[in-house]
Amino acid sequence: METSNTETITPRISGLLPVGVFLVLFIGSGVVLQDFYSMPAIVAFVCALAVAFIQNPKRSFDEKLESVARSMGESNVMIMCLVFVLAGAFTGAVKSAGGVESTVNFALSILPTGIVLPGLFLIACFISISMGTSVGTIAALAPIAIGVADKTGLAGALCLGAIVGGAMFGDNLSMISDTTIAATRTQGCEMDEKFKENFKIALPAAIITFIIFLALGLGSEYNLDGNLEYNLWQVLPYVAVLVAALAGVNVFLVLIGGTVLSIIVGVVLGTIAPEMIFIAIGSGLDGGSGIMNMYDITVISIICAGIIGLVRDNGGIEWILQKITGLVHGKRGAQFGIAALASLVDVSTANNTVAIVIAGPIARKISDQYDISPRRTASLIDIFTSVWQGIIPYGAQILYASAGAAAVGMAVTPFEIIPFLFYPYLLGICALVFIAIWGNKEKMR
Repeated sequence: METSNTETITPRISGLLPVGVFLVLFIGSGVVLQDFYSMPAIVAFVCALAVAFIQNPKRSFDEKLESVARSMGESNVMIMCLVFVLAGAFTGAVKSAGGVESTVNFALSILPTGIVLPGLFLIACFISISMGTSVGTIAALAPIAIGVADKTGLAGALCLGAIVGGAMFGDNLSMISDTTIAATRTQGCEMDEKFKENFKIALPAAIITFIIFLALGLGSEYNLDGNLEYNLWQVLPYVAVLVAALAGVNVFLVLIGGTVLSIIVGVVLGTIAPEMIFIAIGSGLDGGSGIMNMYDITVISIICAGIIGLVRDNGGIEWILQKITGLVHGKRGAQFGIAALASLVDVSTANNTVAIVIAGPIARKISDQYDISPRRTASLIDIFTSVWQGIIPYGAQILYASAGAAAVGMAVTPFEIIPFLFYPYLLGICALVFIAIWGNKEKMR
């Protein structure tokens, strides 16, 4: 997010006050009320924006408003928001067409009964990379994971750890994930470039995780009962979007095409009535998806961009850059600095998309200064926010896994799941090793 202000900005820690206000409000309400989602993030961000306006009385209100509007209207911010809207449209359409249920059932129907635990991990990987949502994957699979645990004697926390790990794999890599959208747009790179960079790190972590689960679940078998009907036509939109995105097709065309294909499939199969097409796109036939489901993250992204504009003008970003520059040396050190920045913001916000939106502009400044390619920076901020989002016990992912277990009669606390989150741990380790070995060999492109 660049500014047209050509004046030299003096680094000031006081410029970060709005960010501090957000963290105090958001984390403080979570600690006091024992619920980190008791305060809507947008409320905390609006309060932070108000504080940013109060700062620096030497500047007029109109000057500050101009700075905020300029940052909010920056092209990457607007493109990101438009992609969020289109991703919501695709999600609403494909879910209304029956794509989610068919994808889950198809994956479960091919589950190898002799390797049920690593099978759960693979299924979660497949579903999350198709759906682009870790929380949705966990919500769909948590009851199934508990059923597997109940019938095989495996620990419920172990089975939940498998699906949480798989969910984070797909959330980090999926072309329609809001984290991928935010990471690529804040860094100005293409999704297929980020995917290829990201995959080199994620694949070894996934393979090692699979082997660990294979060893832990050796000999356990489970035959899934119940109706597992699926229609491959309903799975087709997910496959088409993935293939098109990997082929380098423009993300707008990918999501518009996926939405149209989903509607056609839904209408032909009778899951979407012709008169319900626009409702399916707008809010989903279940009322919990579609464009409206992307409202929060879209507005948060715009408000956050405005805050970052004032934080930058007040010297906050320059202060961070000054401190990071003083602590790191060279390209490799800068990448470790970006990893630490993304990690700290995610631990503070408990939302990896919001963390990427906040950390993205700062990470881009660091990458420009140390000649790090946008694809590498986008990959790093997505990876490290996903690592911590998949570990922190107050994050939505772990909370949904625990709630899913409770819904089918098994009490599993978030802290019981944490020891079995092998994939997030390994993803972080692989990323750190990758930086240590190849950090200085990365070339700007």
